Amino acid sequence: MKVEQLGAYAPAPRYAGRVNTSCYVPMRDGVPLAVDVLLPKNLPAGEKIPAILIYTRYWRLMELRAPFKWFLQPEQMSSRLAKLVPYFTSHGYAIVLADVRGTGASFGVWQHPWTDESVEDARTVIDWIVAQPWSNGNVGGTGVSYVGTTTELLGALNHPAVKALLPMFNHPDAYIDVAFPGGVFNQRFIRDWSDLDWVLDQNRLPAALGAFAGILVKGVKPVAGAENELARAVQQHEANGKVFDLAQQVTFRDDRDNSQHMAIEDMTVHRYRAQIEKSGAAVMGWGSWLDAGTSDAILRRFATYPNATRAFIGAWEHGGLFNASPYRAANGEANPPIAIQLREMHKFFDAYLKGVDTGAQTEKRLFYFTLGAEQWQSTTTWPPAGVAPQRWYLHAEHALAPDVPTQDEGADQFAVDFAASTGDLNRWWEIGGIVRKPVTYTNRAQAAHHLLTYTSAPLARDTEITGHAIVKLYVTSTETDGAFIVYLEDVDAQGNVTYITEGELRALHRRVASAPAPYQTFVPYHTFKAQDALPLVPGEIAELHFGLYPTSVLIRAGHRLRVGIAGHDAGTFPRIPATGTPTITVARNRGHASWIELPIQS
Repeated sequence: MKVEQLGAYAPAPRYAGRVNTSCYVPMRDGVPLAVDVLLPKNLPAGEKIPAILIYTRYWRLMELRAPFKWFLQPEQMSSRLAKLVPYFTSHGYAIVLADVRGTGASFGVWQHPWTDESVEDARTVIDWIVAQPWSNGNVGGTGVSYVGTTTELLGALNHPAVKALLPMFNHPDAYIDVAFPGGVFNQRFIRDWSDLDWVLDQNRLPAALGAFAGILVKGVKPVAGAENELARAVQQHEANGKVFDLAQQVTFRDDRDNSQHMAIEDMTVHRYRAQIEKSGAAVMGWGSWLDAGTSDAILRRFATYPNATRAFIGAWEHGGLFNASPYRAANGEANPPIAIQLREMHKFFDAYLKGVDTGAQTEKRLFYFTLGAEQWQSTTTWPPAGVAPQRWYLHAEHALAPDVPTQDEGADQFAVDFAASTGDLNRWWEIGGIVRKPVTYTNRAQAAHHLLTYTSAPLARDTEITGHAIVKLYVTSTETDGAFIVYLEDVDAQGNVTYITEGELRALHRRVASAPAPYQTFVPYHTFKAQDALPLVPGEIAELHFGLYPTSVLIRAGHRLRVGIAGHDAGTFPRIPATGTPTITVARNRGHASWIELPIQS
């Protein structure tokens, strides 16, 4: 599907301007949550409209300083809200923003992400929305990242008012999607995200926003008429949990913190799978090939839930405002731009919240952007029709070829290089979007000095890879544990190397599960639970069988494929092991043929 066909749904706006009111809404235990409502200006008396709920832990709105508050609206301080709010209010929607318990101007304590308590709070907020005189009784939800997951969890309520959910760039299984990809701790991001949350919860501006932000913004927007209550609410946030402190106690997904109150497994969306499947709410996912594991999350949801009716996977940073394609000519506007994204959101919400026949209800459909071709396509199934697996084997002289090795002996040895790195702006640092720095991978030709690489002959034809690549490596190590990172890259005729995707596996988690996954998956399933731990035995061969994060990419004729193997990504992950330098041997012979399996479009 060509990008020009996206955004064809474009009804004329009906309203100009908007009005903002705010209040505290008490939860079932009496804890008040701060809520703002933005309505179309001059909404006729008696007219009923649907609401879009944004249930956030990142300040529902900011309080502006004078003189800026006299001519700017608080939502204009957020790049996405600045476009989303006027668009939807002009088309007859109410935007409802609520600070989750223990954050922003809300009272209470935020213990850890996505508590059961927070999910139930949303039920009370929705009850309050449908009781408002302007409500037509239908509620949708949307949000990015953390807020995307609070949105997805609205489906677990089975509330009759919840009809349409649009989670964007979120992590429904936070362990593999962002916190511990392949069981490897995403240390940099979790540390920086934890620090960001703590600063916000103390009603202070993050330093990452720059000094100028403090001239514009005072802090979180207090509830009108209850300005004196803000300090008391913020004081309660002193008891909030710190994500980094919690994450440092984790190796396995079922590890509990020192208080025994929390495990990452308790934060997953799939624990509510039965309720979500029972829900009548339609879900449209939004993610990126270049943003942590959000693309894999989209595909798991699309394949698992019958009510996951639509999905988009593009080449964006975390949030969809910038172009993150490694083939982009220069930093620039997202493809499609935010205006087109809003039209697709509008098409979805009109279908389910207003009952308009927009075409969004007709079939499950996934729209995906193919890197290199820089074009959109669509499919009703995943993998798309015509995709078939093709194995490429590791060979002598660092070659990669579709022929099975025939020699009885053959292996390559390397010492883990702890200087290996994908840079500061890789897929795992999701705060880049906040400071307007899109995901960027520079020419990786020199990365070969830090990796064990295998390169194919030039391809005879243009080759599209769409789906999940899977690797099987036979390795020995001098240590009992280690991180194994596999990169898939594109080498052009001049030797320039373009990053495509990657996959990680901590060796301790290498056991492939015999039990089924809690959702549809397209790669070998690892539980990452303590009962399945399997340390390496130094000098003994071990099988590592795992998937790379999905992609869709067109490799041009004359280009070559490169597989890179690393034991570290400096600046992103911690050293595994913490001390020493493992020596790794990768087998490539008839008895132990290491390979990568690529999903090739015929």
